[in-house]
Amino acid sequence: MRLSELSERSGVSTATIKYYLREGLLQPGRRVSATQAEYDDTHLRRLRLVRALIQLGKVPVATAREVIAAAEDESLDHHLRLGAATWALPTGPEPDEDDPEAAAAGRTVSALLQHVGWRHDQELGELSPAYRTLVAAVAALRRLGYPCGVAHLLPYARLAGQLAVTDLDLIEEQPTKAGQIEAAVALTVLYEPVLLSLRRLAHSEESARRFTDTDEA
Repeated sequence: MRLSELSERSGVSTATIKYYLREGLLQPGRRVSATQAEYDDTHLRRLRLVRALIQLGKVPVATAREVIAAAEDESLDHHLRLGAATWALPTGPEPDEDDPEAAAAGRTVSALLQHVGWRHDQELGELSPAYRTLVAAVAALRRLGYPCGVAHLLPYARLAGQLAVTDLDLIEEQPTKAGQIEAAVALTVLYEPVLLSLRRLAHSEESARRFTDTDEA
């Protein structure tokens, strides 16, 4: 397809597509003349990924470029390519190394991972952006005096483990490894707001069930 058709089918303006091409976010098309190129379905899929990263995930262009580079690095095994791509996505705040609560939070997180048997995550430890974000979150809970011990975090970890199975099942539905890597990034970006929204809706439903006064005046 030509650039105009790629724009029409993807919903991305030709000017934006040209910008993505210049920034290395979109692979070049096949040259058919000095001024024209042809594109195919791989370009459509890449545009979906770029839009998910930049527009929905609010990922900077430079970071989006890192994600795409990781997805295309065939020197890595499939697990590492998936991890490298998703690790490039933005996470929450980093723990403060000078905060005594951060050290205590780190011990809690390590104990939690050991309890649920997540050995891979235990080995990665502070190398993992998600691990560091979790430590920072637990440290904040500790500072404010809210419950955040292993017993309190365990139900969340178990639910997350179940969600991971569902997520990976969706990712494996993609027929190619490249498609699976792109899906891992896109689904991470797109499904996190779904999870947050469902959690808040569930809170509302449970609160109404518990606290709505059904007694007639």
